[in-house]
Amino acid sequence: MPLLTVGHRGLMGAEPENTLRSFRRADREGLDAVELDLRLSKDGELVVMHDAEVDRTTDGSGAVAALTLAELRGLDAGLGERVPLFTEALDAVRAPLQAEIKDRAAAQVLARVLAERDEDRRVTVISFHDEALREISALLPGVARGLVAGRSAPSVPERAAALGASLVSCELRWLDEETVGRCHDAGLTVLAWTVNTGEELSRARQLGLDGIVTDRPEIAARIRREA
Repeated sequence: MPLLTVGHRGLMGAEPENTLRSFRRADREGLDAVELDLRLSKDGELVVMHDAEVDRTTDGSGAVAALTLAELRGLDAGLGERVPLFTEALDAVRAPLQAEIKDRAAAQVLARVLAERDEDRRVTVISFHDEALREISALLPGVARGLVAGRSAPSVPERAAALGASLVSCELRWLDEETVGRCHDAGLTVLAWTVNTGEELSRARQLGLDGIVTDRPEIAARIRREA
């Protein structure tokens, strides 16, 4: 089976991250899923942004939670792109989405949006935070869930099972064959981030992973060619 390919914040190695332009590029390049990050604005709107502050990825400054949607929309997120709403991301692509949430408050708004839009089958909710996944599970039991981990990768099989997750997405350097084996024994799909080089792709194959998260369109193209 070919490796599943997930576009990291769209395809942030080629386009401004977490923008509609980036999501559409990932969809156009044929990636199997698109990953994005969600936060709440000051007025409770679900916007796509990785960092707690806007400084790194826009021409503005300040915390996302301290800015209204109108203020966020006034920022340039790269190449003239605007900070998108989650609903705009849903409309922009046909591919499945992996929506990363940071806390319980975002989970509550996300559950409402998914229920209203009847999109709970296309979206997998992922998080580093167990409590956020518990919240989304309580509010929307049928939605697929994934646990994200870095250094804590060796603990993910047990944590994911307790959370009712169907997949884990782990930082590549913290994964080993024993952890991947325990994940597979638990029935979990195992992804690794961020795979951007041929060497990293070879390592992902060596570990027997199910898929990779990448910034680079050429990595996804290589996987398709080799398949």
